[in-house]
Amino acid sequence: MTTIAFIGFGEAGRAFTDTLRDKGATVSAAYDRIDSPNMAAAMSDRSVRQAGDPGAAAEGADWIVSAVTADQSFIAIETLAPHLVQGQVVFDINSVSPDRKRASAELVEARGAHYIDMAVMAPVHPRGHATPTLVAGGQAAALTETLCDLGFAHEVVSDAAGDATAVKMVRSLFVKGLEAITVETLLAAEASGCFARVLASLEKSHPSFGWPDQAVYNFERTLRHGTRRAAEMDESASTLSALGLNGGLAAEVARIQRMMGALDAADLAEGDLSEVARAVAARRLTAGGDA
Repeated sequence: MTTIAFIGFGEAGRAFTDTLRDKGATVSAAYDRIDSPNMAAAMSDRSVRQAGDPGAAAEGADWIVSAVTADQSFIAIETLAPHLVQGQVVFDINSVSPDRKRASAELVEARGAHYIDMAVMAPVHPRGHATPTLVAGGQAAALTETLCDLGFAHEVVSDAAGDATAVKMVRSLFVKGLEAITVETLLAAEASGCFARVLASLEKSHPSFGWPDQAVYNFERTLRHGTRRAAEMDESASTLSALGLNGGLAAEVARIQRMMGALDAADLAEGDLSEVARAVAARRLTAGGDA
């Protein structure tokens, strides 16, 4: 039986915990820097011990899963690394640049532990840990049988940390960029009074997009998760810059995602598309953002 601890117990950590237990894994403990009644309840409801620091969470665990926000990814590994023991496996599922994961791998492997770069390639609900993932690292191939037994839907990319997240970071530019351009286009259409005509034209030109349902979904994702997705796009920009490419587009997508996430407008993410666009545009203008 594999014993697992989590560093970061937000959406991904909870989703993974809920499904891993159905496969016989033991989720022993978790640490999250947000120490709130809601966080304590999320752990208590799942019979997960709330640890006071990453080292306490990792004690006695076979695997440690780092599931924090992108901006906290390396900090979490820095804090965890001194407490690791030989043979433990750290799965870093955070959406960060290849360079960030390679630097994290060095810290983990210096302690005699193993580092796995895991890229989560779809929303974690409803499949939890069975969400499609890419994995890379020195022990990735050796862990395949155990991962399969536990129900992970994974594909080994290579034995080099950073190779899995590279796929995620490049792909994210398109996925999050499409969200941002959809939202900005429809907000501008609403503000200029030509929403119906613009939407009809887009439906005609791109019928496979799934209008209007996909557009409503894009609004929902940016409003509910814009801040977290902006941090991911910052990492995508870093990835492109490290390749010698211009990361400006990714940086602009990050700006839009961050602006949407800051609206505190998740309550507006339901209903008719034109009503959603109208309500969000009004909130954006009130907040001082350009529609």
